[in-house]
Amino acid sequence: MTTDTATLSRGLKSRHIRFIALGSAIGTGLFYGSSESIKAAGPAVLLAYLIGGAAVFLVLRSLGEMAVSNPCAGSFGEYATKYLGPLAGFATGWTYAFELVIVCLADVTAFGVYMGFWFPDVPRWIWVLAVVVIVGAMNLFSVKVFGELEFWLSLVKIVAIIAMIIAGVAILVLGLHSGGGHVGVSNLWSNGGFFPNGAQGFIMSFAVVMFAFGGTEIIGVTAGEAQDPEKTIPSAVDTIPLRIVLFYVLTLAVIMSLNPWQHVDAAGSPFVQIFVGLGVKSAATVLNVVVIIAALSAINSDIFAAGRIMYGMAERGQAPAVMRRLSRSGVPWMTVVIMMGALLFGVLLNYLMPENVFLVIASIATFATVWVWLMILLAQVAARRKMSPQERAALKYPAPFWPYGQVVAIAFMIGVLFLLAFSDSTRVALIVGAVWLALISGVYYLRGRPRPPRSSDLGEHPARTEAQPVSAAQG
Repeated sequence: MTTDTATLSRGLKSRHIRFIALGSAIGTGLFYGSSESIKAAGPAVLLAYLIGGAAVFLVLRSLGEMAVSNPCAGSFGEYATKYLGPLAGFATGWTYAFELVIVCLADVTAFGVYMGFWFPDVPRWIWVLAVVVIVGAMNLFSVKVFGELEFWLSLVKIVAIIAMIIAGVAILVLGLHSGGGHVGVSNLWSNGGFFPNGAQGFIMSFAVVMFAFGGTEIIGVTAGEAQDPEKTIPSAVDTIPLRIVLFYVLTLAVIMSLNPWQHVDAAGSPFVQIFVGLGVKSAATVLNVVVIIAALSAINSDIFAAGRIMYGMAERGQAPAVMRRLSRSGVPWMTVVIMMGALLFGVLLNYLMPENVFLVIASIATFATVWVWLMILLAQVAARRKMSPQERAALKYPAPFWPYGQVVAIAFMIGVLFLLAFSDSTRVALIVGAVWLALISGVYYLRGRPRPPRSSDLGEHPARTEAQPVSAAQG
C-alpha cells in the first residue's frame, strides 16, 4: 500500500462511463418500484417519468458543468463545500455516503433473496457474505477492473430491457399473447382514463418516480478517474433523455398496454407479465437472472461511489485521514474496506431487526437522493453567480436554460420533499431525514471546522493515468 498522498488513477474510459451512466438507474427502482408508481398514477405515470426525468437531466447538466470544469473524487461534496460552505459540503458528502450504504444494504439483502429462488435451503447470509466479499474484492483492484465489470453488467441489463421491449411489442403487433385479457395500446386510456386517480394520484407518484432515478449522479463521481472528463462526462450525461424514454416510458407503456394498469401486481415486478403474456413458463427464472445482474451492478456502483466520496471528503479534512490511503493502483482501498464492513454490520442488523427496517431504508434513500440533487443545483447556481461574464462564456459544458431551468428544478425538488409528508409510507423519510441532518450538523460543530491536510490542495493534484506509477515518497 502507498502513503495517503498518492492520487487516484484515471483508468475509466469513455465506454466505461457511458455504460455506468446507462446502467446507474436500472435496478430495483425500475424492476420492482415501477409497480408502485403505476398503482399511484395509472398510465399517467408515463408523464410523471418524463417530467421527473427532465428535472434530473437539469441536475446532471448542472453537475456536468462543474465536473468538467473541476473533475475531482469528491464531486458534488467538494462543489457544495466550495460554493455553499463547509457545513453544506460536510452534510452533502456524508448524506450521500450514508445513502449509498443503506441502498447497498438493501441490494445485498435482495441478492440473497434472489438466490433463494434457486437454492431455498441455503441460508441467505451465505449469499450476502459471498456477494459483499466478491464485489468488494473486485473494487480493490484498479479502477479499470471496476469499469470493465460495470460495463458488462450494465450491458446485460440494457440488452435485457431491450429484449423485454421487443417481446412486448411482438405481443401487441403479432398477437402472440396467451389468455383472454384485452391487449392493446387502448389500455392506456380506456380503464378510467389516462389520469384514473386524478391529479392527486399523479402528483403523489413523484415520490416513487424520483427514487427510481437515484444513482444517476454517479456520473459526477466518475469524473475524478475519467481519462478525458471533458469528453466522457458530456457524452454520458447527454444519453439521459434517450435512456428515460427507452428504459422507463417505452417499457412501462408496453407493460400497461399488455395489461390494464390496475392489473399490474404491486407485490412483484410488472416485467414478468411480459413473459407470462408470451406463455413463457419460466418467466420468473428469466426475470430472476436479470434482477440478480441488476443487483450486482448496483452493489458494484454503490461501493465504488461511496469510496470515492469518502476519499474526497478525507482530502478536504471532512473525514478521517485514513480514508485517503490508496493502493499502488490508485484505489482508495481503505474506504472500500470500510464500506464492506458497514455492509456486513448492516446485514447483521437487518437479520436481528424486524422486516420494517426496509421501510426506513427506502425512506432515507428517497430523502437523501433528492436532497443531494438539491445541493447540486444550489452549488451550481452559487458557482455561476461568482463567475465573471468572461468565465461564464468560457465554460466548456454549460448547463442549459440558465437561470430559469435551475430555478424550476430547485422548486421541483423542494416540492418532491414536501410531498413525502402526505403519505403514511413516506412521511417517515422527512422525520429520519431531519434527524440525520441535525445529527450530522451537530457532529460538524462538535469536531470543529475541518482543516484540509496541507499536502492536499484541491484541484491542484491531477489524477494519474493507469500506466503512471504512484510515488510513495510524496508529502
